[in-house]
Amino acid sequence: MSHPPLRAVLETVASYKPSEGVHGPTARTRPLSANESPHTPLPGIVEAIEEAGSTVNRYPDPGCGALTGALARSHGIAEDRIVVGAGSVALLQTLFQSIADPGAEAVYAWPSFEVYPTLAALAGVESVQVPLDGEAHDLRAMTARISSRTRLVIICNPNNPTGTAIGHEELREFVEAVPPTCLVAVDEAYHEYVRGPEVTSALGLCAAHPNLVVLRTFSKAYGLAGLRTGYLVGDARVVERLRKACLPYAVNTVAQRAAVAALGLEEQLLRRVDSTVAERTRVRDALVRRGWEIPDSQANFLWLRLGRNAAGFGAWCAGRDIAVRAFPDVGVRVSIGSAEDNDRFLAAAEEWRSARRTAAAGAGRTRQARKKAEA
Repeated sequence: MSHPPLRAVLETVASYKPSEGVHGPTARTRPLSANESPHTPLPGIVEAIEEAGSTVNRYPDPGCGALTGALARSHGIAEDRIVVGAGSVALLQTLFQSIADPGAEAVYAWPSFEVYPTLAALAGVESVQVPLDGEAHDLRAMTARISSRTRLVIICNPNNPTGTAIGHEELREFVEAVPPTCLVAVDEAYHEYVRGPEVTSALGLCAAHPNLVVLRTFSKAYGLAGLRTGYLVGDARVVERLRKACLPYAVNTVAQRAAVAALGLEEQLLRRVDSTVAERTRVRDALVRRGWEIPDSQANFLWLRLGRNAAGFGAWCAGRDIAVRAFPDVGVRVSIGSAEDNDRFLAAAEEWRSARRTAAAGAGRTRQARKKAEA
């Protein structure tokens, strides 16, 4: 049977696959794989969602006027510097599509947000992946890889999946080194969780660098992952052109009103973020005491250096109804959830290390027995 021809890239591009057991009738009760907020929506947000539900027979505001205005007031900037999208990933897709002239390249660190390569491939943009230096961005190496074909550079800060963050001065020097003809996108999906004093938002650099854009999301700290809302801040002339590339009506009415309500409840939501940061410290300290290698995270997740054992540990957790994000042969990312979920994860991690120690001891005794038999 013949099939209609589609783009050849669709034969090779990776499909995004959520961790098993997170969705559907077999969903697990310990979802620590997607970096979501463990907190249910605040009453004011629920009320906004309920009220918006009665209007879904009508198209949403294509310009996201109320939300754009609320964001402009929150950041103290003009509305023409903001574009809203269906999650920051949709705006990343817009960026890739907007720079996708023939031969265009995009430079980004690797491993980083796993959707970057897919978005690049689908837009027909060549990916230039620069290995991390340990778990951190190697900005010197990234600068060296920028060429006349480079149209976009992405900095994920804090980086997903490693949680490491770039200090303000280091980031400023990097942005200044990038040619003004190349767009720099700083993906700040986890900015609200940053506590490192040397790490600040790249928003303060935008005024001096028209080629710089900053992406934020309502999915993490604001707890609206299920409604898919994000935004981009940049130079007004850049934003004007990016708005043309965004799909009309992409951000639904419920999402827009919930995001406006969330901004109005920011103080309460950020107190929840503080509790997540405290849990991040508690969980990391517990793991480090038990011998795990965990880089200092500035996000709402931790990175476990597991290499070839990553897939096995992910399967071990899955067998105990704990969903984590395993990157085979690299490491495992575990989200910071509720205290109860985190305790279940810590117990599973300790059981895994104990089982490995027992297996190693058994293997050692077997080798010694063989040596004696051979002697």
